[in-house]
Parts: sequence; C-alpha cells; structure tokens
Amino acid sequence: MPEQQRILAALDIGATKVRAMVAQIFEDNSVYCLGYGETPAEGIRRGVIVNMDKVTRVIARAVEQAECQANTSVDSLVVGIAGDHIRSINSQGAINVSRSDNEILQADVERATEAAQDVAIPPDREIIHVIPQDYCVDGQCGIRNPIGMTGSRLEVETHIVTCAAATAKNIFRALERCDLGLGGFALESYAAARSVITEVEEDLGVVALDIGGEASEISVFKNGFIRYSACIPMGGQNITNDIAIGLRTSVEEAERLKLEYGAAMTSQVRTHEMMEVSAVGGRPARNISRAVLATIIEARAEEILSLVSRELKRVDLNRDLSAGVTLIGAGSRLPGIVDLAEQTLNLPAKVGRPSGVENLPDEVNGPECATVLGLILYASEKGITTQEGGGGLRGAMKKMETWFTGHF
Repeated sequence: MPEQQRILAALDIGATKVRAMVAQIFEDNSVYCLGYGETPAEGIRRGVIVNMDKVTRVIARAVEQAECQANTSVDSLVVGIAGDHIRSINSQGAINVSRSDNEILQADVERATEAAQDVAIPPDREIIHVIPQDYCVDGQCGIRNPIGMTGSRLEVETHIVTCAAATAKNIFRALERCDLGLGGFALESYAAARSVITEVEEDLGVVALDIGGEASEISVFKNGFIRYSACIPMGGQNITNDIAIGLRTSVEEAERLKLEYGAAMTSQVRTHEMMEVSAVGGRPARNISRAVLATIIEARAEEILSLVSRELKRVDLNRDLSAGVTLIGAGSRLPGIVDLAEQTLNLPAKVGRPSGVENLPDEVNGPECATVLGLILYASEKGITTQEGGGGLRGAMKKMETWFTGHF
C-alpha cells in the first residue's frame, strides 16, 4: 500500500442506527477503511437530540467500536446532519475585480462568495455549506473555475444550506461529553451522494434520495453542482408504524415483517404467499397473506415518493434529469421500490451502491451505509485530519465555508 498520509473519522447519527468509521488516506488520495462501529440509535428524533444522555452513550459506543477495529484513536469527527430543520436557498454575489490586469485570483472568488452570503439568515440558524454552483465573468456564464481568467466583474451563484443552531450546538455538546471534537458538519444527503453518484451523473442531472428511518432527504445535482436540497419528514419508520397498526401487531414485529416479507409493490407479490404474524396481548399468532403487507407498504412508499415528486415540480427541477434518481438509505432495500420510484417520479431509478472506500466490511457495502462512507469521502476531499484535536462549533463552521470557497 502507498505511504500513509492521514487518519480521519466520520459519524452518522441516524434515526435507527449510529454509525462511525475510521479511515486512512494515502498520498495517492485512496481511502482505506480501518474500523467501523454501529449501534442502535437512541435519544434522537428527526435529526434532533431529545435525550442527551442516551445520544452520548450510543455515540461513544459506536466510536469505540470503530477505534478498536482500527487500533487507533481519533480526537474529532466529521458529523452528518439532517432532519426537517434543514433549510436551503440559492443566492448570488458579485464583485468588481480590482487588479489592474483584471486577472481573477482566489481572493476574488472568496470575496464573491462572501457577497453571496449577504442574505438574511435568522440568528437561530447556522450555515452548514456555502457551495458555489456557477460563475460568470463579464456576463459569460457556465464557468466552473474562473481563477486565472481575465475580467472586470465576477459573479457567483451559490447554494446555502443552514440548520437549526440549537441542533448543531447539541450535537457539539454530545461530542464534548464523549471527549471528542467536531471536525465539521456536512449535510447527510450531500455527503452520501459523494459515495454513490459519479461526475457524469452530476453533469447529466440526478436526484440522490436518501430514504432514512424518519425522513427522506433530497439532493439534486445538475451540471456538476448541487442545485437543491430538501427534506420530506417521512421515512421507513412511518412504513413500520403503518404495518403495526394495519396488522395489529407490535412495532418490533412490524419491522421484522417489513424486512423479511416486505415489498413496495403489491403486483410483485404472489397472493398465495402467507406469513405468520405475532399478535399482542397474549393472542395467538395469525397467518396473513404477504399481499396484505405489500398493500400497506405500497400506500406509504407511494406517498413518500409523491411528496418528493411534488417538491421537485415545485422548484421546477423535475425535468432534464437524465441520470434519474439514485435511491440510498435503508428504505431503498425494499423489493419493488425502484419500480415504484420510476412509476411515481417518471424518472429512471436505481439503488446506489457505495464506492470509493477500500477494505470495507461486508455489512458496510449496502445503501444504508452510504452516508457514513460519503462523510469519509467528504472529509478526505476537504483535507481534514481527525487526530489533531477538534475545534469549537463556530471554528468548524467557518473552516467548512472557507474550504468550499476554495474548492469550487
């Protein structure tokens, strides 16, 4: 293997699982998984901490597992952030190039990006990302990197993502209680896309749809940049709850049935297939047709996808997405979900398979692990090292904004 360059770590605090990964980055920028930890999530709902003690325990447990496998320790982590508290806007900034020869330098790009941030951000919000989408030089647009070009006026279009400040601070406090620092936040759907979407797909136009436990996260890419991000406050847990109500069983049994017998399209299930359903209150188990289960799942899955379709139409991004939709998250494992997505969204669909990280354990190769893998790749691209101690919340936010300005 090439000579070691640095160690980094990532943390995905999901609705159902908390996942941590420690990775090694080499001089050739290859990424090698050293350790992975996973534990059932507790104390968090829709991306918001509701029980600090429980969240602290599960974070510590997942990170400890990853460190033990990696046979190393980390001081800070890049953390994914998601939930219906996430907001995004597109903003423009423009500056006059002050140099006498009108050559555009990195400092000019930074000033233009700072000008784009001159929008009203409420005091209870924190900026996660400021991502340049497009540059214009003297009215000529479609420029991806203006550095070195000549012009008197530089304009930039940016995608600004914000989160609830209280949520960011509480995650930071939870890390502090685990003696861990914050290497930075990343929007989970944006990070997850790093592990499942190619540059060609980003150019053609693609939707990354992360169907998680309590929410479904949307990121839309076109012409090589993210154009839109949003959250639908429904996910796999809603499907599980519907099953529990419809079949009059426990939530735990409903989850088992979903995983073992579930399907997102009734037409793909044979009506004579039966399954045993445990009852509650000491009542005897019953045999129920698998088609009944599929009917319940299809209704909720179609609702989630219809809300995604409505969101894309609302912002006029339902067209010109030649690469279609890439499904990730635990919900993408449902049999028939790809066909239902194609039918509902009127786009080609597929399940995303994470790539870009070597030496992955078998349990980390699925679409539900796309976020933690994407966070590792994001941290690698950003140049983070997580064995040098973590910084404060404001410092981590500022470092991310600076990095995005310099790399797009």
